[in-house]
Amino acid sequence: MADEVEVAAEEGTEPEVETEQVETAYGVPVTETRGERVLHPTADELVATVAALKADGFATLLDVIGVDYLTHGGRGDLPATITPQRFEVVYLLRAHIKHEIIRVRVQAEANEPVVPTLFDIFPGAETPERETFDMYGINFDGHPDMCRILMPEDWDGHPLRKDYGIGRIPVQFKGAPTRR
Repeated sequence: MADEVEVAAEEGTEPEVETEQVETAYGVPVTETRGERVLHPTADELVATVAALKADGFATLLDVIGVDYLTHGGRGDLPATITPQRFEVVYLLRAHIKHEIIRVRVQAEANEPVVPTLFDIFPGAETPERETFDMYGINFDGHPDMCRILMPEDWDGHPLRKDYGIGRIPVQFKGAPTRR
């Protein structure tokens, strides 16, 4: 490498710098974790990536999962081209003919976590997207009914966020003396 720098300096050119190659599939970065392929599209690439996956035989959406990384130190499992965010939405897709499950991980910003809905591709995404919204506050742009599904409509906050305050509800057990 030192020789290349000297030669480049003499010739007035930039030395060749080796850049880390990021493997891609379906046009987005891909990694492998625990024997499964994991795709890492941006929010803007999500719908096109999932549509391509469905066309390639991944016909079943198994789950939509919200993740809050507020207290998590670091995530070394993301490709170098992906900037980690506080929130992440994870989709599990299955191709029955190929006997394969693929994971799709999309980063969502902390201030206004928004990703596009997959309802138009997988109508079954309607309920798990609402659950993710209700528990984490991640919005799904274009969702037909983005409202609470688990918590009461007047509930304040999103209970599975790491910064959500844990409340106390006093419980009186039958036969236990009462405190005065």
